[in-house]
This record gives sequence, C-alpha cells and structure tokens, in this order.
Amino acid sequence: MRSKIFTFLLILFVANNYVFAQQEAQFSQYMFNTMAINPGYAGSNGAICLNTFARQQWAGFKDPDGSSTAPQTFLFSIDAPIKFLHGGLGAVISSDKAGFEKNTNFRLAYAYRLNLGTGFLGIGVEAAFLDKKIDFSKFRTGDEDHPLGDNDAVLVSGKANGSDFFTDFAFGIYYNVPGKFYVGISALNLSEPTGFAWKPLTGTGAGGNAVQLKRTYFATGGYEYIFPSNPSFEFNPSFLIKTDFVSAQYDIAALLKYDNKFWGGLSYRVQDAVTLLIGLNWSNFKFGYSYDITTSKLGGSGKSNGSHELFLRYCFKITIPTYVKSYKNTRYFR
Repeated sequence: MRSKIFTFLLILFVANNYVFAQQEAQFSQYMFNTMAINPGYAGSNGAICLNTFARQQWAGFKDPDGSSTAPQTFLFSIDAPIKFLHGGLGAVISSDKAGFEKNTNFRLAYAYRLNLGTGFLGIGVEAAFLDKKIDFSKFRTGDEDHPLGDNDAVLVSGKANGSDFFTDFAFGIYYNVPGKFYVGISALNLSEPTGFAWKPLTGTGAGGNAVQLKRTYFATGGYEYIFPSNPSFEFNPSFLIKTDFVSAQYDIAALLKYDNKFWGGLSYRVQDAVTLLIGLNWSNFKFGYSYDITTSKLGGSGKSNGSHELFLRYCFKITIPTYVKSYKNTRYFR
C-alpha cells in the first residue's frame, strides 16, 4: 500500500506539463494565525505582537524505509501598528517540511488602515520569497528494490534535483469591529510563479515539466458573543475556507472562553479531522494547544496518530513618556 501511495505521488509530479504545488501550511488554530494568510491583518491588534506556531501533522506517518515523512511546520510572525504609515507592518517566517519537500518562506506585509463604521478596515499587500527544496533521490517506484535510476531524467536532470527560489505577491482585506466580529478575504501566490523546470523521461516524447505555485484564496471570519446572564463566559465561533477553485478546505471552530483567561473548544475540518483546542491568557502571553483526531482514511488505516500543534503569542506596547516642562520666574510670584 505504501509503495502505491508514493507511486501515485510520483505520477502527480511527472504526468502533466505543470505540477501545481499548494505550499501553504495547515494550522488548526487558524483563528490566532491570521497574519500568515492575510496581509490586511497587519497592525490590527493595536500592539506589537509576536506569534510562534509549531505543528506536527499526522504523527507516526512514515515512508517504507522507516523515515518520517509526516508534515512538520514552524512559523513565526510579527506585526505592529505604524502611525506615520497610516497602517501596520507585518512579517512572517515559516519552515514547512512535507515528505521529501521543504519550503522556507519569508513574507513582508503592509496594511493601510482606516475607520469604517464602528470598526477598522485593513487593506494589505505582501511580498513573498520562497526557497523550495525537493529531494528527488528519495522517491521510489512501485518496486521497493529498484529505486529511480539514471534513466529517470525527470528527477535527476537540471533543477529537478535541488532547490529553486520563487518571488510572489499577496493581497488581503480585513475588517474588524473590536469585541464583535471580524471577516477577511485574501489571495496568495498572485503571480503563480514556476520553477524546477526539467526534461521529460528519456524516450517519452512528453513536453517539459515545472512546479507552479497555484493561486490560493482564503476567507475567514469570527464572532464574539458574551452571555448576558453570565459575562464571564464568551462564545467565539469562526470559520476558514481555503481554495484554489479546483479543491477546497473548510474549517469550522467554536471556542468557549472563561473570564478572558481560559478557553476550550472544538473544530472540524471537513473530511479530514476533528480538533480539540485548549488555551489560556496570562499577562501579555497567550498559549494554545490543539490535537487533531484524523477522520480520513489516513487515520483509519493506522498511518496517522493525529496531529499536534502548539501556539504562543506575546503582545506589548511601546509608550513614549511625555514630560511637562515648567519654568519659574520670581517676578510672577505674589
């Protein structure tokens, strides 16, 4: 079965003139990670905020030789309001490893912010720089005893064996009414850059191939509801939709907060996982943990032991003290 899985993955790489690779990492605690998918979010907290995420997806998933091929993602982001720019700045650095591929991403965003109704609207643009590495030497054919050799030029020639660098752009709009709700739409990989151009298999007569970063769209939203009969409790439903208009992923979550210090909840990713979420606020820190229970065939087959995700946020403000200077002159004394 495992050999069939990797054969299928190989076919995805070599069967078409272009291979579409959606490199955006997946996060279960997406409601705390808007900066990673929407540049319009930059500066929306009114403070300097640092976020760190660490995710181990499909723990226990291994390839036939026993090495782990389960996706691993690390992400760091920072954003802050910048008054003289009439908006906010943000940056995202991430490392995403999935199978024999590793993506290192750096994004720099600017959001113009303005008052709209009772809330704030952020209109953001972003420049993205991606270093993609693919280790084709670890791909195998259906026969485990015969790895790909010199005749498989599609994997061993040119840029197909190494790394490539992509430059791209993103755009996003984020609207937030503090204490009420937020909504956002965004698009990443706007220019759909290509790389890793390589030659076809010897004698196949097929055209050239390349990896292309396909444009991906996001829609997200959330609502804050404080129970009138017991203001210590707050209910926060939210959603995330990710699509390239060929396939789509849907996340729906609901958190229950107590005294703005503790929270717990559930999330459902359609046809993939049910997620348990817990967290707490302490001083300027926010901690979160989630565990995905895989509901797809991957979990039922015993290949996945679920997914773990840790989240840490620290927010602070820099205040410049003002000094009132007074001058005394004896001629004004009475």
